[in-house]
Amino acid sequence: MSNPKDYIEKIEGAERRFFLAPVTVELRADDEDKPAVIEGYAGLFNKRTDMGWYEEEILPGFFDDVLDDDVRCLFNHNPNYILARSVKGKGTLTLTIDKKGLKYRYETPDRSYAKDLADAIDKGDVSQSSFAFRASETVWIERGEGEKDLRQLKKAERLYDVSPVTYAAYNDTTVAKRSFDSREEEETETQGAVFDDFNARYLINENSN
Repeated sequence: MSNPKDYIEKIEGAERRFFLAPVTVELRADDEDKPAVIEGYAGLFNKRTDMGWYEEEILPGFFDDVLDDDVRCLFNHNPNYILARSVKGKGTLTLTIDKKGLKYRYETPDRSYAKDLADAIDKGDVSQSSFAFRASETVWIERGEGEKDLRQLKKAERLYDVSPVTYAAYNDTTVAKRSFDSREEEETETQGAVFDDFNARYLINENSN
């Protein structure tokens, strides 16, 4: 059986990242009828990830402008399994930033899949997270021979979801390759523009002599 397509594949510029960051469940010992509270880190700062063609890290401040976005919390980033939602910082999903990264928190809703997920988290069967985003500002750092270039995520333009996930791994590296190719194209265009400007100045100087 093939894995379902990630909905962000239809959103231009959208990307997803996975992290081996613990997801925890807080059970109410004083009242068993109260829903379990789930929290975890969707993204971690200054943690380098091997993207295949390059390495990548999230810089502190990356999420500062997107906490008021319309953000869903989904299980396995599947929109059919919505766990919570935050709109303009309010709702059933709480998003906060600390020195470690982007933290999400929600109370388990009265839905069978959400209760099953809480049990899986409590047993340690689900312990990782992901988030979907579109970046507005990135920095590329060229490194020495034998080392992969480094892409730094500096500012997010949009945050789509945070998700507890079964596997903290990429289904494919298409987005990573697209990011790398886009960077190569931008460098080629910049070099071409500089070359054309140089040629124009050269012709002007030649004609003026």
